[in-house]
Amino acid sequence: MKKKHKIILGILVVVIIGAYFGIKTIELNLEQLKDLKISNVDISKVPDGTYAGSYKVFPIIAEVKVTVKNHEITGIELLKHKSGQGAPAEMIPSKVVEAQTLEVDAVSGATYSSKVILKAIENALNNTNK
Repeated sequence: MKKKHKIILGILVVVIIGAYFGIKTIELNLEQLKDLKISNVDISKVPDGTYAGSYKVFPIIAEVKVTVKNHEITGIELLKHKSGQGAPAEMIPSKVVEAQTLEVDAVSGATYSSKVILKAIENALNNTNK
């Protein structure tokens, strides 16, 4: 019986240590997002076309497809968005299309997801010669 208790205790210790380091990793990644800079892209220099972009900071992932015509963003398709509570940020692409700029406000309560989606859009618009 003592052997079973030692095994269970050992497993419990490993799980607790793993959870601790997992949480710390997520906290460090999310801390990076606080300082993430989104640079506006000069749409007048972006040729017509459809461009893919993505950005990932665990646990948040965003992949987009941005369509530009006559130097205007005509559409942004959010191909993939994984996040914990950031679903409200999925309105960011429509805000960018409406404003024609990446300088839009983040969605309250989904700030990190908003930033990741904006960075994916920025990356797409900067990938115009690929």
